[in-house]
Amino acid sequence: MTRPDFSGGSGQLGYYWLYGRLLNESPYGELNLRLDALQATPGTDEVWAEVHSRISGTSFRSADPGNGSLINFAADYLFVRAGNILLDRVTWQLGTLEDRWNDLHIYDQRPGTVLWDTVGLSGTYQGDRYDVLLAVGDSGYTLRPRNYNTVLTGAASFRYRLIPGHLEVGLRGQVGYEPAVRGNRNALYASPNLNYEDFARREVVQRYFEANPGQEDLVPNLQARSALSYRAMGYVGFGGVGPLVWSNLYLTFEKRHPMLFYTENFRGRDWVVYIADQTDERYDANIGNEAYLRLIPDKLEALWGVWAGTSFNRDNKIMAGEDNRVIASTVLRLQYFLTDKVHLLVESSIAREKSLNGNLYRNHVDSVFTSTGGMADSRGLEFGDSDTRDTWQFKAGVVLNPTGRSIYARPSLRLLYGIQRSSQHAAFGNSFVDSLDQYNLYVGPERHWHSVVAIEAEGWF
Repeated sequence: MTRPDFSGGSGQLGYYWLYGRLLNESPYGELNLRLDALQATPGTDEVWAEVHSRISGTSFRSADPGNGSLINFAADYLFVRAGNILLDRVTWQLGTLEDRWNDLHIYDQRPGTVLWDTVGLSGTYQGDRYDVLLAVGDSGYTLRPRNYNTVLTGAASFRYRLIPGHLEVGLRGQVGYEPAVRGNRNALYASPNLNYEDFARREVVQRYFEANPGQEDLVPNLQARSALSYRAMGYVGFGGVGPLVWSNLYLTFEKRHPMLFYTENFRGRDWVVYIADQTDERYDANIGNEAYLRLIPDKLEALWGVWAGTSFNRDNKIMAGEDNRVIASTVLRLQYFLTDKVHLLVESSIAREKSLNGNLYRNHVDSVFTSTGGMADSRGLEFGDSDTRDTWQFKAGVVLNPTGRSIYARPSLRLLYGIQRSSQHAAFGNSFVDSLDQYNLYVGPERHWHSVVAIEAEGWF
């Protein structure tokens, strides 16, 4: 991909996927490897085994700020998958355990995924009309790679095809438990008498020494904590009726795992502040759907996505942030087939993001002066002059699909133009000054419009 940006941006039309994945995401590549370690004769119950690995990343030279550095790539998974061992129709997986259901492609979201953070053992039973998964493992290294502590993880899922090809339903759940381990510096602890405002301002150590003027060192009576986090998902897939080919509907709810600690610099040295009690009540609830429609057979197809969600942090009642907000979005993509290989693409989206704890967005170049009751407040817990960001995007262009007429046909070569209108000033990746210092005004006119031109290719082989 290449996206010349004449507005001082970084080549993405908006901030992220909520406005549709097209023109809002960075480059991406992955290499999937599979080795057939044991091959079974077709139609027999012989043991078979495969070794899988995947390397993926989001940077290529001359296409993004990472400039192709390998630090932007990772070995996503490594596992052995085997069948016909002990139980018929059961596939065992040992290693990384990520398991996906259908994606919402228009948003590039995977709300039906479990165990992406877990290494362990899973077993999946494939029946004629249903499948069942059970898994157990450890998620500690994903949650805190440099400060590992065991997070025992279990998951289960059930999917049933009520009317094959027309209707299926499913439930999935995952639970993580981190035991208290007193004496382990990588375990969870609560700092006593920690005020959330001091935590939000990163002034916990300063306030401690103000309250204890004769104290030379930080001597908190840390309290060991255990933690329970979880995510649950409900799924309905339906289609094969009229123009509707298929639709994936997901409802998800998650309690996020608490954070461990952060450091503050005070009196010329770094101090560690443990924050389990300030981060253990963060929740997310979302509903998302993507419908694939053939409006005019062999001429016009559509993808229509809807997403709505809320995040709430019961510990945070005072500070504006993405941990307390409501979001909603809809995206519609139309693809018209001029010929088998030349298609026209049009996509539009509207989205609203609303902060539940006050102002989070800057609508004007001088909004720093109105962040708190019409007064400049560099110590304020709000940011800007509005609690709402409204965004509209429109994209159009030509798509070359050598494999034929389908909105999902790949590989694709796309020549696109995209335009965005946002209530927020400069609502895209940029290098403009945006601090709350009253002397750091934006330079230049307000930028509520943004546009980019893109030449990009996408293919899966």
